[in-house]
Amino acid sequence: MTPLLTVQDASFAYDGKVAVEGVDFALAAGDYLCIVGENGSGKSTLVNGILGLKQPAGGSIVYDESLRQSSIGYLPQQHFAHGSFPASVLEVVLSGRIGLKGAVPFYTQQDRRLAREALALVGAAALERQWFGGLSGGQRQRVLLARALSTAPDGLMLLILDEPMSGLDPHARADLYTLIQRLNSEQHITVIMVTHDVNTAVHFANRILLLDASQLFYGTPDEFKESETGLDLMRDACGGHCAICGFSHFEEA
Repeated sequence: MTPLLTVQDASFAYDGKVAVEGVDFALAAGDYLCIVGENGSGKSTLVNGILGLKQPAGGSIVYDESLRQSSIGYLPQQHFAHGSFPASVLEVVLSGRIGLKGAVPFYTQQDRRLAREALALVGAAALERQWFGGLSGGQRQRVLLARALSTAPDGLMLLILDEPMSGLDPHARADLYTLIQRLNSEQHITVIMVTHDVNTAVHFANRILLLDASQLFYGTPDEFKESETGLDLMRDACGGHCAICGFSHFEEA
């Protein structure tokens, strides 16, 4: 089977200084990849490369011919600072379709139908008329996820999420992890997630990529848990007080 996405010995640089190098992996349709690493390890730079926002300084990124830019959804890291954002939930989701409007200057009934279907898919249909700025962090992420889903005219094939759990409480994180897993398994959407939560990543993902200015590991969660690097990182992540078995830990230590 032809990979959906292949990154071949890719490196990325800013002003001639290499930010991350030696990145080499391939994803099949339906994979769920978690990219882990410390701040400054190159995670967001790699995501920008996959999105086509940053060109490799070396190597290449190859997309299967079935994967078009319009079939890629992106959920950037949110800081939940816009408490008075003056738009309804439905308007926020509809805004994801602006780039598809062409010469049509208004939202059609189809646009509204697809936006509502996306809200239903993420379990947020009841929020349609509420103001986005008044939602909880977890609710906002669901709405923004619906917006990402609505941007693909022929259906989303690849969903890229940059630290989607940032700022969420343990219950909201658990709900969002479950939702993303359901989109992956039931809607067959390939997922790439940047996360610091390595112990939960190995529970949900089927591929793990560890970066630290270069690629330190790529493989399955079982291979990651059996590696010395993976074990050390997982112990550090939980402070040495939890069993290292790939469980989902949402409660605060």
